[in-house]
Amino acid sequence: MHEAIKGTRAIALVGPAGAGKTCLAEAMLFASGTIDRQGDTAAKNSIGDWSPEARARGGSTELNLMGFDWLGERFALIDVPGGTGFQADGARALALADLAVVVVDPDPARAPLAAPMLRLLDELGLPHMIFVNRIDGARASIGELLEALQPLSVSPLIARQIPITSGDKVTGFIDIALERAFHYRPGQASEPIAMPAELDAVEAQARTHLLEQLADHDDALLEQLLMDEAPEPMRVLDDLARETSENLGVSVLFGSASSSFGVRRLMKALRHEAPAPSATADRLGVDGPAFHAVKVSHAHQLGRLVIGRLLGGSLKEGQELSTTDGRAIKASAMFTLQGERNQRLSDAPEGSMLALAKADALHAGDWAGSGALPPELDVPLPSRNCRVAIQPADRKDDVKLSGALHKLVEEDPTLHVEHDEEDHALVLSGVNEEQFGVVLARLKRRHGVQVMQRQPKVRYRESIRRGVTQRGRHKKQSGGHGQFGDVVIDLAPRSRGEGIAFAEQIHGGAIPRQYVPAVEQGVRDACMKGPLGFPVVDVAVTLTDGSYHSVDSSELAFRTAGRIAMQEALAAAQPHLLEPVHKVAVVTPSSASSKVGSALAARRGQLLGMGPRDGWAGWDRIEALVPEAELQGLEGELRSLSQGLATYEASFDHLAELNGSLADKVVKGRDLQDA
Repeated sequence: MHEAIKGTRAIALVGPAGAGKTCLAEAMLFASGTIDRQGDTAAKNSIGDWSPEARARGGSTELNLMGFDWLGERFALIDVPGGTGFQADGARALALADLAVVVVDPDPARAPLAAPMLRLLDELGLPHMIFVNRIDGARASIGELLEALQPLSVSPLIARQIPITSGDKVTGFIDIALERAFHYRPGQASEPIAMPAELDAVEAQARTHLLEQLADHDDALLEQLLMDEAPEPMRVLDDLARETSENLGVSVLFGSASSSFGVRRLMKALRHEAPAPSATADRLGVDGPAFHAVKVSHAHQLGRLVIGRLLGGSLKEGQELSTTDGRAIKASAMFTLQGERNQRLSDAPEGSMLALAKADALHAGDWAGSGALPPELDVPLPSRNCRVAIQPADRKDDVKLSGALHKLVEEDPTLHVEHDEEDHALVLSGVNEEQFGVVLARLKRRHGVQVMQRQPKVRYRESIRRGVTQRGRHKKQSGGHGQFGDVVIDLAPRSRGEGIAFAEQIHGGAIPRQYVPAVEQGVRDACMKGPLGFPVVDVAVTLTDGSYHSVDSSELAFRTAGRIAMQEALAAAQPHLLEPVHKVAVVTPSSASSKVGSALAARRGQLLGMGPRDGWAGWDRIEALVPEAELQGLEGELRSLSQGLATYEASFDHLAELNGSLADKVVKGRDLQDA
């Protein structure tokens, strides 16, 4: 007999983009009676991410929350976008969930798409199930799919159902645990039918395998099997619940969300097997009511909302909370979210996913509670590998753009904005170009700011090949006191990465000591833009001689003389161009490794090594040195070569000399910009 769970259980729907997560969420709400139609525009607008940006890309672009009651218990659904560029707040929510349902396609060839999520769930220790969607269109057997999925999961997969087919269509299923057969009915609960005689042997073999898997962690069940005793169905269901909650196994169920096939069976499994909110509180170290902020949203009519989950107890409207660093928070306005709709709450039960308004001191990642708070969650976020320089199409929108970007960055922790002084532009960093497309569209729709965009400038540098000695003299007479400064410098190259060094070796008072800092400043002024048009690095400058005038010399005159000497010295010292080179680490399925290696080499990459990815069967890690100028578009190319799975991290490694036509092209491009 199932014992009712107190509070709200949070179920995260995760999986590859296009697997049908939002469709499954809608099917569950329809099955529970929360919405009265499935698949119509009005219903979609009420529960899904159907923003213009989501419609344009054919999938969710942000976290979507909804909830339903099922057989007397409350569930919150967290619909996590599948696209890499939209997973940041989903990762925070995932860490707080009680259980995750990984939605996958029935095609075994697409099974690797689930690998990153299955691995993340294993690392988080989060109980999870697999729901094979669109089973009515399957062209391969469940056995083939399980064979493709099992290497991707640390825990063993437990097949819970056998498909019943008519011709080449799946028309129903056998529940192995209950030993009952069902026929699918579109939009309705499945209809119990007699066990198909032709599947008796298949069902018996599958049930034996399931029981043997459960007996690996249940000695009493093992003894029953050895005695040829049939366990009670409730005993089997209880073992399945324990296997799930303790991450000893991953149940696999199937159906079709668009037709409501198998959805109620999944919901029953969740009701019986998903851990209680109290178990998640224990897992995260929550003791007493505590709210964890998952994300901040500015998209609702209510203004700034902090969305998160309540664990460890209930929360009443107006209750005082405090953050880890002692900031005061008051739950003065609490809401549940159902897609774009919201409802005011006076009392939130344990486990609730809710939104707090008027909580300006609370930010994504914060805990707030009335007692001791748990440690900050370690949430893995995708790397920021893409950059774009932006400016408002209308210069009058400068201030508006700054405020809008602040809100968008607060909503998405993978975004970062900085003002690049060298590029004279605002530079937006993020995960990929798809994310940028959505962010800039959102910027226009929500905030009324249209921007122009371009690639940020590559930070080329220049240095010299040989040493020279150069005199620089500045003499100007215009009535009254004139200007006079005269210096002699030795210029020499330094090793890469040593920077600019300045020293003086003045003898006999050729230049008064008080003018030496001005000479150094003039030298450094000249280094800001060398003869090729880029900042100068890795040179040593020594002030060796000069002269001065007792009346006309000044700091300004010697600064000017230092700059003149340095400019002429740099031009005579065989200047050459340097380009930034990044160390790139790519993780990819092994099936795409050779193509990835070729793609890196085609971008002037120097391969450093390739080997198995630690702990990931069938995956490789490839390291290479790639010029920064060649990184543009790399993320998209890698994904196109690997079913969307390959990712990379890049960090600056060193400056390398660039010669020939490539260098000429860079210098010519800079000359055109300066013209």
